[in-house]
Amino acid sequence: MYRPVQEYIVVGDQLCTSADVKSDAGNRAFRWLTLRRASDTILNMFPSNDIKNPLSVRSVCAVIYKAGLISKPQAEQILLKGEALKKKLEKKTDSKNQVFSPGGKGTDFLSIVDVIASLNLERADDPSLKLEESLIYEALAKAWDFPFKKIDPLKLDLNIVTATIPRTFALRHLVLPIAVKDGTLTVATPNPFNVEALDDISHATLLKTKTVVSPKSDILKLIEEFFGFKRSISEAEHQFAAPLVDLGNLEQYVRLKTSDELPSTDQHIVNAVNHLFNYAFEQRASDIHIEPKRNISRVRMRIDGILHPVYELPKTVHSAVVSRIKTLSRMDMAEKRRPQDGRIKTEKEGVEVEIRVSTIPVAFGEKVVMRIMDPEIVFQDLEKLGFSPTDFIRYNRFINMPHCIILVCGPTGSGKSTTLYSTLKSLASPEVNITTVEDPIEMVHESFNQIGVQPQAGVTFSTILRNILRQDPDIIMLGEMRDLETAENAVQAALTGHLVLSTLHTNDSASSITRLLDLGVPPFLMQATLIGVLAQRLVRKVCLHCQEIFEMDSTELKEMGIDVGTDGIAHLHRGKGCLHCRGTGYLGRTGIFEVLPYTESIKKLTTPSADLSAILSQAKKEGMVSMRENAVRKLIDGSTTYQEVLRVTWEQ
Repeated sequence: MYRPVQEYIVVGDQLCTSADVKSDAGNRAFRWLTLRRASDTILNMFPSNDIKNPLSVRSVCAVIYKAGLISKPQAEQILLKGEALKKKLEKKTDSKNQVFSPGGKGTDFLSIVDVIASLNLERADDPSLKLEESLIYEALAKAWDFPFKKIDPLKLDLNIVTATIPRTFALRHLVLPIAVKDGTLTVATPNPFNVEALDDISHATLLKTKTVVSPKSDILKLIEEFFGFKRSISEAEHQFAAPLVDLGNLEQYVRLKTSDELPSTDQHIVNAVNHLFNYAFEQRASDIHIEPKRNISRVRMRIDGILHPVYELPKTVHSAVVSRIKTLSRMDMAEKRRPQDGRIKTEKEGVEVEIRVSTIPVAFGEKVVMRIMDPEIVFQDLEKLGFSPTDFIRYNRFINMPHCIILVCGPTGSGKSTTLYSTLKSLASPEVNITTVEDPIEMVHESFNQIGVQPQAGVTFSTILRNILRQDPDIIMLGEMRDLETAENAVQAALTGHLVLSTLHTNDSASSITRLLDLGVPPFLMQATLIGVLAQRLVRKVCLHCQEIFEMDSTELKEMGIDVGTDGIAHLHRGKGCLHCRGTGYLGRTGIFEVLPYTESIKKLTTPSADLSAILSQAKKEGMVSMRENAVRKLIDGSTTYQEVLRVTWEQ
């Protein structure tokens, strides 16, 4: 805890505490200063620009105070307690995480910026936000007249980062090469005044250097990730070196392995795969793709629904990486001709994370796709999924019915699993028996009794339903209603007093009705059991950190198929691109929904020759809001952009 500012007074040029003054009878006559006067006096002691020691307590405090990031009382307390807090933080810091001084003196180093960032202070310009390390360095860069760069790891070239300077040099001086253009090497560092190290880089590379300021924690993380990953891959490439004859699954090139080749247990491959997982967690990736090509192995990650290229690995290590992943997910390493599925359970920041793994043979080897199932994303409060108030009320009415069928529709990657799991979580209680049938089990939850489909053992969606009904369930969730037998058993479960939730792969809610008819479900059984249909998609959200308002003519929007409900100029939101969203303007995703209640009037339209357009028209008359209309509402309230509306919805 800090000592209150009022306990300090200024005596001449000396800063004294109230205890110091009161202990000396001769000092009783000194006048106490007000908080404002004391703060002003202390801040006047700050140098405006201390080039000799730009990372001193006074210099840093002066810069961020003048930038409006901290208040006078905050600046005063940092000045008074900065060095003491620094020593305290050094004691708490594990020695293996400490780094060498940016000055190159070879001593363990923590700067005052680390101390200030660790305090989690409220920003003076916006108390709702915290003072982050990147903001401090951005203010310092401006004061030092250097460009500031928040590095996007997805845009870095692995070879430029790791092949320019040694890891020990990068770590000792906290410098990181990030780009080469027109004979100039851009170097990121938290201390641009380390001229000696920058000159050494210029002499070693025979390139001019351009210095940008980046947060120290980013530099450290990237040094560890890139150099560690590169070292593991390089060592593995050397170990698994082979003649450049690789036809993947088209033909087989046979080479006898030597005794020192250990594809699945090699420590370098283990490290490389660990780096890959950690990197995916940090980048909020939902999927990892490892794709064999003729000469390379490409790694891509899906972030906010969009695939980003991340690495290009030597082809020689592809098989070893795949073998390691197969080992972790308990697949058959020897089987390379058939598709396989597996799962990995690991940990991210103290939370268990499940990874679904799928391999499939392609032209140049086995492709691996890993779906990261983060419980914080999969299990959410229903209110936070993105429902409009009206649709949320309707959907809540569905799931609180005692016995019926509820369908959730949409293509792969539209968030159906999140909606179903979040729904089951909201319904789970000690009084309710919830049983699920999934292919495969996507996320394990202790509140559910989850059954994985195993066709080889005779456990399918259709056959297991008969057994489930003898398990006294209250709620049944079917991963997919894919054939007539499954649909008929689901109908029977609903008729016998169970709430059944399932998915269908249809484009919209109305299409689900005709899809069930196409499967062969009799109309009278649908009318007796179906209560409602939910169709959904996911749109990317505008980044809150860099959003801006811009104007667009509503006529232009109407020509695109977007009716904002007004004439003239529409005020929309978009992201300019910032540190948090990697310059994309988007951060996170939200759902858009289409809730179709299966009303009496729509039941009358459910005949063997049902007309989809008639069902859709009747649903709209009864107040159904389409996905396009809900997406436009999110456009108007600033949640997303018109580009996202056009990308994921269509005009009905």
